[in-house]
Amino acid sequence: MDRATLAAYDKEAAAFAQDWHEQPAPRDLQEIVGQFFIKGGATADIGCGSGREVAWLNANGFPADGFDASEGLLAEARTRYPALRFIHAELPELSGIAADSFDNVLCETVIMHLDHVAVAPSVRRMFDIVKPGGIFYLSWRVTRGDDARDGHGRLYAAFDTALVRAELAAAELLLDAEVVSASSGKVIHRLVARKGRR
Repeated sequence: MDRATLAAYDKEAAAFAQDWHEQPAPRDLQEIVGQFFIKGGATADIGCGSGREVAWLNANGFPADGFDASEGLLAEARTRYPALRFIHAELPELSGIAADSFDNVLCETVIMHLDHVAVAPSVRRMFDIVKPGGIFYLSWRVTRGDDARDGHGRLYAAFDTALVRAELAAAELLLDAEVVSASSGKVIHRLVARKGRR
C-alpha cells in the first residue's frame, strides 16, 4: 500500500473506525454479497479496516477472516470484535495466504490506495487466493483525471478499469458497474468475478 496512506490509517485509526461505523450500513454491498457469494464458504475481507464487514459476513452465513495492512485498524477491529480473526497482510503480496484458499474474497474500496504499479499484481494475487468456482468481489473509488490525495494524505489513484479487467480476463464477470455507494456517497466501480473450475 502507498506508505503515506498507510501512515494516515495507523495514526488516525480510531477516528476512521468511528466514522465508518457511524456511516449507514452498506445495504447495496450486502445485497451483492447475498446474491453472489457462496453461502457457508470460507471468506476473506482484504483491506478489512476496523472489521465492520467481517462482523456482518460472519453474522450472515459467510465465515470470514479480515486482512489489513494497518496495525492501527487491525487493533480497532480486534477491540470491537474480539471473537473474530484479523490478520496483518499487505497487497500485493498477501504473504501467508495460500492460493485457492477462499470460496469468497471481498475487497471493498482498497485498491485506489495503491501505487499504479501495484494495482494489477494486487488484483492478480487476490484472484489467486479464490478457490476454483469461487467468487471475487472488488470495488474501488473512482478518481477522474490525475491521482489525488485527501486532507489526511491518503492516495486516490486514477487508473483505467481496463487494467483491472485484464487481470480477470479468464474469469466470468457477473457484475461490472460504476455506481454511487449507498454507504459513503462516493462514486465507486464494482466487479464480481467467478473463477473457473479446473
